[in-house]
Amino acid sequence: MVARPGALRLTVAIARRGLFRLLSRIRGGRIEIDDDGRRFGFGPPDAGLRATVRVGDPRAYSWALRGSTGLGEGYADGLWTTDDLLALTRIACRNLAPLDRWRGRVHAVIGPLERTIPLVPRNTRAGAARHIAAHYDLGNALFESFLDPRMIYSCAYFDEPGASLERAQLAKLERICSRLELGPDDHLLEIGTGWGGLAIHAAGEHGARVTTTTISREQHAFATERVRAAGLGDRVEVLLRDYRDLRGRYDKLVSIEMIEAVGWQYFRTFFAKCAELLRAGGAMLMQAIVIDDRLYEAEKAARTFANKNIFPGGCLPSRRLIAELAAASGTPVAWWDDITAHYPPTLAAWRERFERAWPRLEPLGYDQRFRRLWNFYLASSEAGFREGRIGDVQTLLAKPAGAARSRRAATRAVDEPGSVIGA
Repeated sequence: MVARPGALRLTVAIARRGLFRLLSRIRGGRIEIDDDGRRFGFGPPDAGLRATVRVGDPRAYSWALRGSTGLGEGYADGLWTTDDLLALTRIACRNLAPLDRWRGRVHAVIGPLERTIPLVPRNTRAGAARHIAAHYDLGNALFESFLDPRMIYSCAYFDEPGASLERAQLAKLERICSRLELGPDDHLLEIGTGWGGLAIHAAGEHGARVTTTTISREQHAFATERVRAAGLGDRVEVLLRDYRDLRGRYDKLVSIEMIEAVGWQYFRTFFAKCAELLRAGGAMLMQAIVIDDRLYEAEKAARTFANKNIFPGGCLPSRRLIAELAAASGTPVAWWDDITAHYPPTLAAWRERFERAWPRLEPLGYDQRFRRLWNFYLASSEAGFREGRIGDVQTLLAKPAGAARSRRAATRAVDEPGSVIGA
């Protein structure tokens, strides 16, 4: 059914008025809206952080009122453009506190219904396979275009000024292996293979025996071939298996930014399974993107741009949740390290490389909507880390008998010189 012109104009007018009322309260930045030659300004005129939005379709107003989903999808569909997507999303992040308070009150009422409201699809075994394929099986050529040569798709670690993305990712891999004190006598289990970068490094540089698992068919095939090409087929086994179906006992475990794909309904299951797979005296290093403890309950079952368009079924844990579930599973946290400051330069490098590679990607079938969708994903993620909406942590979990040794390793890590962010 096509809306009548008069009704459409009324809807647009109401949505514009509502959006302008919200924008009239913004702080910490300046947004100017150009709508068919008419210009509207919001926020301090002398603000250092500023962006201009050009409205190409009046539906942009009503879509923007739908939160991150409507804002991101409106950008992807070309309803609006901006001269600085990162600045715009940073300003948005700075002005979400009133919305957070309102959502907290709403959650207190509807929280008990979240298990029955299907806003975010569940990660059953079949569901998880579909959700992982929707992102990680988009084509290896896509990920090769913007990741470093090892294809590490997680926060890097910039340990010196001006470090390249390749160096920063290698520093991160070495940091993880050192924290775990990996050696030739260790059998390491990695949950979330990616494209095999960490498994190859752990086996090739530290001599560990590695079992690594993924549920992405594209990643499994790619990682298997890379292991073969590296001559490590006798040290690294690549499985195509859900973490819930793993068996055996391992000396060390590692999981790098995989927990975000578990789903909030399965966080307890994940920690319990990791504890079951870890030998007594063993340690697990987990790197995780986390959300503010105060926002977790309201966010976990909410539909967002990210869990609808980029990572179906995804959910960010909070620090408190990780600590509670780790303790409950018998693998308490022995050490934390906040590496949030390293994610903005990582994402900035990915976005710059993605744009530079676009002439090579477009002939492969990726269209302009996909380009805008991913630009919004990368820019809004960087904004979230820069403005403290989300963070990134490395944490060491220790099973009894290994806790003392793990804490000694963590103490040495804390005493080392601090890192330098190369951005």
